[in-house]
Amino acid sequence: MTDLGPEDAKLLTLARSARARTRAAQGAAVRDSDGRTYVAATVELPSLHLSALQVAVAMAVSSGAPGLEAAVVFGDDPGDEVGALAVRDVAPAAVIHRAGP
Repeated sequence: MTDLGPEDAKLLTLARSARARTRAAQGAAVRDSDGRTYVAATVELPSLHLSALQVAVAMAVSSGAPGLEAAVVFGDDPGDEVGALAVRDVAPAAVIHRAGP
């Protein structure tokens, strides 16, 4: 991961804490274009499987976020192409950072 600015470093801290708190495979955080953040962890239920990034994007969209500026995915395997597609649906130019422990 490249050096992060202070706002993106905050997203990393939030994503890391979401993963640790829930013991999920991944944690994610997104920042909308108004500066609000949305934090989530992977959801794995018998009838529903969503990546942390998918959940964070859904939270932002359902809260009326006007757009996204940046996202962070944190986990043993931070690759999440489906989550990245969700980010791109909302904001094609948003930066997506990926980090592992």
